[in-house]
Amino acid sequence: MKKCVITVVGKDTVGIIAKVCEYLAGTNINILDISQTIVDGYFNMMMIVDVTNCSKEVAVVSKELEEIGTSIGVTIHCQREEMFEKMHRL
Repeated sequence: MKKCVITVVGKDTVGIIAKVCEYLAGTNINILDISQTIVDGYFNMMMIVDVTNCSKEVAVVSKELEEIGTSIGVTIHCQREEMFEKMHRL
């Protein structure tokens, strides 16, 4: 299984989760875990997703998610799980 961590941060507005999930479903990315909170009007979400059956390269997914974020006024980052594992080995 190939996993990625997706983070979404920004001013809360209607449809953030819907837009992100619509994109993920359209690229055959499965959500394994999701945590979302709103603090003082600011939206924060973290997802662990499985990209094993994704129809696109992770770099393309990351760029397209960033573009979706820009269009809805939030910041979206998609990083491979290995990035976090390597950071903790130092």
